[in-house]
Amino acid sequence: MTQGQFDLQLLDYAIIVIYFVGVLLHGLWVSRGHEDSEDYFLAGRNLPWYLIGFSLFASNMSGSSFVGLMGASYDNGLVVFNYEWTATLVLIFFALFMLPTFLRAGLYTIPEFLATRYDRRSRVAYSAFTIFAIMFIDTAGALYAGGLVIANVMPGVGLWGAVAILALVAGLYTILGGLEAVVVTDTVQAVLLVIGAGAIFVFGVDAVGGWSAMTDKLSADQMSLVKPASDDFLPWPGLLGVLLLGFYYWTLNQFVVQRTLGARNLDEGRKGALLAGLLKLPNLFIMILPGVFGLLLVPGLENPDLVFPTLAAELLPVGFRGLILTALIAAIMSSLDSALNAASTLVSVDFVKEMYPEIGDDALVTVGRGFTAFAMVVGAVYAPAIRSFENLFEYFQSVLSYVTPPIVAVFLVGLFWKRANRHGGFWTIVSGLVVGVPLFLAKEVFGVWAALGLPELHFTYMAVLMFVFGTGVLGAVSLATAPPDYDRIAEYTFTRDIFRQDLQDLGLPWYADFRYQAVALVASMAAMILYFW
Repeated sequence: MTQGQFDLQLLDYAIIVIYFVGVLLHGLWVSRGHEDSEDYFLAGRNLPWYLIGFSLFASNMSGSSFVGLMGASYDNGLVVFNYEWTATLVLIFFALFMLPTFLRAGLYTIPEFLATRYDRRSRVAYSAFTIFAIMFIDTAGALYAGGLVIANVMPGVGLWGAVAILALVAGLYTILGGLEAVVVTDTVQAVLLVIGAGAIFVFGVDAVGGWSAMTDKLSADQMSLVKPASDDFLPWPGLLGVLLLGFYYWTLNQFVVQRTLGARNLDEGRKGALLAGLLKLPNLFIMILPGVFGLLLVPGLENPDLVFPTLAAELLPVGFRGLILTALIAAIMSSLDSALNAASTLVSVDFVKEMYPEIGDDALVTVGRGFTAFAMVVGAVYAPAIRSFENLFEYFQSVLSYVTPPIVAVFLVGLFWKRANRHGGFWTIVSGLVVGVPLFLAKEVFGVWAALGLPELHFTYMAVLMFVFGTGVLGAVSLATAPPDYDRIAEYTFTRDIFRQDLQDLGLPWYADFRYQAVALVASMAAMILYFW
C-alpha cells in the first residue's frame, strides 16, 4: 500500500456514499422552509449556542487543520499549538467586546459595520476583498486539501476529479439550504471530525508504546511551544502576529462570523463563541500530537500534508477507514459550505441589495445561489495552483499576514477610538491592499525581496509591521481630516456604559453566566500552555 492509500472495503464505500446522499437530502429538506433572505442567509437569526459553537469549530477545522495542521506539526512539532490557544483568547475577546456591537447593529455582513462606523466606501472595499479572499484562500484551500488527500487515498481518482466532486456536493447543499443547512451539517461534521481524529490519537499513542514512550522518543525541540526568534516556522516574537491573524479570522471574516450574526440573542452568540474556543483546546491531542508522533510512525514523508491519511491507513482496522475518510471529507466540506454561503451573502447584501433596494427576497436568494455556484467553480479551477507552496498551512497563514492586519486596525481602533473617521477607515483598507498584495507577491511568491538583499522577515513579523502601518495611516488621515459625527457612531464605539448595559439582566446562575465560563476557559488554556511550555 502506498503512502496514505486506504484499503477500502464495501462497507467503507457504503458509509461514504450514505454521508454524501444524506447531506444533499438535508439541504433539499431545509430549502423547503425558507421564506425570506434572513432565513436563507442567517437561518432566521434563531441559532442556539451549541449549533453556533460546533459550526464555528467545524468550519475552521477543515482543510487547514485535518490536512494542514497535522502536516505543519509533522514538520515543526508542538509549536503549532500556538495557533490554537491564541484563537481561544481571540474568541473570548470577541464575545466580550465585538459581538455585542455587531448584534446591536443587526448586521447581515461584517462589512455592514464599516458602513455605519465609517462610510459606504469602506464597506464596499472590504466586502470586495473578502469575496476575493473567500474564493482564492478559503474555498480554493479547502478544495485543494480535500482533493490532495482523496486523490492519494482512493485509487483512480486524480486531484482534479476529487476537487470537482467536493465542489459539486458542497455547492449543491449550500445552494439549496443556505446557512441553516450549513450549521446543522457542520455540527454533524464536527462530531465525525472529533471521532475520526480522536481515533488516530488513541491508536497512535498505543502504536508508539504509550504517552511516556512517545514523549521520551521525541526531542525537546519537537515538544516545545516556544521557538527562538530566528526560527523559520514560528519565532516567539511572532506570537503577536499570530494574534493579529486570529483577530481577522475569528472576528472579521464573514466566512466564520456569519453563524454568530444568526444567533438567537447576545447570550446565545457569546456562549457559542466560547464553545468554539473550548473546542480549540483539545486540538492539541486530536490534531497536533498525531502529527508529531507521526514522525515516529511514518518518518520520511515527502509531503507532510499526507500525514493524516497515512496514519489512518496504517493504524486503523478495515471497516473503520470509511468512517475516518468520511470525517475527513466532512471537515473539508464544513469549510467549503461556510465559505460559499458567506460569499453569496456578501454579494447579495453588500452589492445587489445596495444597488437595487427594491429587490424582493426571492430574487435576492436566487442571486445568492447563483454566486455560490460561481464561487464554487472559481475555487475549483484555482485550487490545484496551491501545490506550489511548501504546505497548506503555510499558504493560509502567509497570505493573510500581508493583507489583513490593516483591516484589523480599522475595526479594532475604530471600535475603541471614536476620533477615527470615514476617510481614515477607507484609505487604511485601500493602502493596506495596495502595499500588502504586491509585498506578498514580491516576498513569498517571486523572491524579489530576497533578490534585492533585504533582510529575511518571518510572515508573522510582517503581520505586525502591516498592523503598525495600518494603524499609522488610520491615525494620520483621521487627525488630518474632520472628526466623525459622534452621535451617529455612538452605538458602534466601545464605552463603559454600553459594556455595563450588555452585562445587565443576564438573570442566570453563575455556572450559566458566560463571564464565569470565560474565566474557566482562560484557566484551562493557561494550564495547557504551562504544562507544555
